[in-house]
Amino acid sequence: MAIDMDVDGDGVALITINRQERRNALDAEHYQLLSEAWQRVRDDDAIRCAIITGAGDKAFCAGADLKSFVGRKVPLSELWMTQKDQILNRGLEVWKPIICAVNGACMGGGVTLMLATDIRISVPGVGFGLSEVKRGIIAANGGTQRALKQLPYAVGMKMLLTGEPIDAEEAQRWGFINDVVERDQLLPKAYEYARLIASCAPLAVQAAKELGVRSQDMDLSTGLRMEQLISKILQGSEDTATARAAFAEKRKPEFKGQ
Repeated sequence: MAIDMDVDGDGVALITINRQERRNALDAEHYQLLSEAWQRVRDDDAIRCAIITGAGDKAFCAGADLKSFVGRKVPLSELWMTQKDQILNRGLEVWKPIICAVNGACMGGGVTLMLATDIRISVPGVGFGLSEVKRGIIAANGGTQRALKQLPYAVGMKMLLTGEPIDAEEAQRWGFINDVVERDQLLPKAYEYARLIASCAPLAVQAAKELGVRSQDMDLSTGLRMEQLISKILQGSEDTATARAAFAEKRKPEFKGQ
């Protein structure tokens, strides 16, 4: 039982939810471990991109382990500990791109986790469901907030209100995921995306992600102004000078994120 993490020489971190006996469902302990993994991705300059997947071939993540949460008594004060064991889909800011490799059923908190990632790949036939209403709760950790931003209104509402899943092919049709690939191509495809990202200038990649994400909640004039300011800052970076020199010398640039 663990949240496994491996970082390769290209700066790609592979995070694996490894709790197959519970269909990779997350209890409090595993949410804490996942929080620690996300914080390492955020803080470790050697990491340029991350992939999140599940162990085995049955489930990516069945969501929260309800037995460990529903009915559990916790101090009311925890409601205001908003940064305690913070996770990606609940608001932890990680501007390094994250790729979701869905290896099996993706339900509840598995979907809300996926909603907070940037590029998504799935094997065929997988079900994606926000099933919380069937259990008397809501799709928290971003489910009610991100679904309608990433899906057409009627499609998102159908998922939120009925709890019924959609399959990978329909999810791709609605732009919920990028690719549907055979199982033996899942991680190779994820690494293909990750290494393309990792080969780019890290500061520019993170800036592009942050600006893109924040654009969803900003008016256009504010977004354009932020874009100008960030662009001006990046033009003075070492990476931009490296890119110019590499282009002139017809070689591949070696970015340092500086």
